[in-house]
Amino acid sequence: MRIAVLGGGNGSYAAAADLSQFGHEVRFWRRDAAQFGELATTRRLMLKDSAGRHEVKIALVTTDLGAALRGAELILIPTPAFAQEDIARAAAPHLADGQVIFLPPGTFGSVAMMRTLRDAGCKADVAFAETGTLPWLTRKHGPAEVAITMRATRLPTGVFPASKSAQAFAVLRAAFPAIEPIEDALAGALMNAGPIIHPPLILMNAGPLEHFERWDIHNEGTQPAIRRVTDALDGERIALRKALGYTGEHFPLSDHYNNDRWMYGDGHNRLVDSGDWREHIVLTEHRYMTEDIHYGLAFLVSVADWAGVAVPVATGLLALASAVCGRDLRAGSRTLEALGLAALDRAGMARLLETGSA
Repeated sequence: MRIAVLGGGNGSYAAAADLSQFGHEVRFWRRDAAQFGELATTRRLMLKDSAGRHEVKIALVTTDLGAALRGAELILIPTPAFAQEDIARAAAPHLADGQVIFLPPGTFGSVAMMRTLRDAGCKADVAFAETGTLPWLTRKHGPAEVAITMRATRLPTGVFPASKSAQAFAVLRAAFPAIEPIEDALAGALMNAGPIIHPPLILMNAGPLEHFERWDIHNEGTQPAIRRVTDALDGERIALRKALGYTGEHFPLSDHYNNDRWMYGDGHNRLVDSGDWREHIVLTEHRYMTEDIHYGLAFLVSVADWAGVAVPVATGLLALASAVCGRDLRAGSRTLEALGLAALDRAGMARLLETGSA
């Protein structure tokens, strides 16, 4: 299958390498040619995984977004939420009917990006899909080397608009057999693990993060008191999903620590054992703050307020993060208010999610 991979972070490099090694024709795009380094000419990525180290050839490495998107059946955008709308504006002239755009994870980026496309004059009949996490636990080890600690075994995914689910899942499963269909894009957004696992870990480890050069928030930073806060926060997410009528599994984050039923199976132990997450984190600049709190947690709180569901732990963590960052994160750009959706009633939201129009 022809797949465009957009972005320059850990997830994009893992996607380019892993999808290429499984036989897909990958077009790998990022804006800055200099950041590609030798990869721009060699098109060779070193992939390190449980099978060892092996070199993978990428079909196309480019800074030409049109060339990356032309003819792609699947467009994979594993970038932070704050990059999504800018990428949508750049992609708008190049998209075509039938393409599926996958956001792992999404933070309701499916709706935000579709709005951006339409505002930019794009009339292509595309579908978005978003899931709860990256398909890989991964870190770059160099400009042309990426390590995959673990591949996701379950990827609960919603499609926007939901009326295109059958077509979108047929494309998605060809690249990601771990895809598990769920109701819609809001259901998918409320599977996002980042706004649940990372806010307690960085805020309650703020002292060590600002004191030590490197600190592993998933190892010595994951203590029982922090786990209790994480469980309470996740309980609020699940209560919100239930209040909105979403059924089936809610993928409680406790499974990430206690058994192999979560998205990565036995992911926590493998993550800690790898040592790749012992890293330097600038509290106000790391994506755990700029994505998972500014976008993800603010979005969750806004949906809870809209639905009339009390989320005191989420609200409190968002207030603490606002104090750390010196601005009101509840008034962020990925809330229902900012998206112009807070005035919708439940029926209007259901129509939007199903058809793409409220």
